[in-house]
Amino acid sequence: MQVLNSLQDFKAWVREVKKSGRTIGLVPTMGFLHEGHLSLVEQAKAENDFVVMSIFVNPAQFGPNEDFDRYPRDFERDSMLAEQAWVDVIFAPSAEEMYPRKSQLSISAGPLASVLCGASRPGHFDGVLKVVTKLFHLAEPDIAYFGQKDAQQLAIIESLVRDFNFPMEIHRVATVREKDGLAKSSRNVYLSEAERKQAPKLYEALKLGKKAAMQGRDPVSEMKGFLQSETSGVIDYVELLSYPDLTPSPDGQAILALAVQFERARLIDNIIFTLKEN
Repeated sequence: MQVLNSLQDFKAWVREVKKSGRTIGLVPTMGFLHEGHLSLVEQAKAENDFVVMSIFVNPAQFGPNEDFDRYPRDFERDSMLAEQAWVDVIFAPSAEEMYPRKSQLSISAGPLASVLCGASRPGHFDGVLKVVTKLFHLAEPDIAYFGQKDAQQLAIIESLVRDFNFPMEIHRVATVREKDGLAKSSRNVYLSEAERKQAPKLYEALKLGKKAAMQGRDPVSEMKGFLQSETSGVIDYVELLSYPDLTPSPDGQAILALAVQFERARLIDNIIFTLKEN
């Protein structure tokens, strides 16, 4: 496994791979790897000749009062896990390497960023699009892999690739969960012992909400009541929307999504399913 830090060295490696006609699968991450990231690698290995994992905590997607400085980082551990998973190249640039000067241009995520996490994190998804656009141009992947836990991010990136004709595919990978149902997340380390015991209630709430929606009841009110009684977290949002368009009143593929703020961790989760009209 190679670790490349400069754009120049990484582009040189990509050019050699492309000359040989072999394929590249890209797994973009912010590091502090867990089984969810490794499931992306597993699928990428099965579908490509080479797997590139980017490890970059992207400052462009963090707001002024968010956790950029304390976002968990452990590159030595990440490198070991990536090598064990047979990643071919880790691309781990510095912020100065990725953003050597202030950009005069910006990419807007538009209406897709006006709901769910985007409603309370203005500019977040614009920052996500900034970094993935750079990564897609640098890595020239045939396929890039994203987990469904970040379903709004996934929908926005799929729209970027489709609407601007990026010569690549986006593959969705199912959310990886702990045995008790909690979605794997790098931010789970922020949870206190008591909060960690409550956190699986988020997935329980989603399952209750899906059942309510399929039976024609209001899933949002039922989920909010359950979360308020079963957790100490503050509800940011609970929403039922179409997917991947993220519009109200779905009648086909739908997403039930939630975000709950605990003392030091904001957790998100979702279920995507087909909602049949009753």
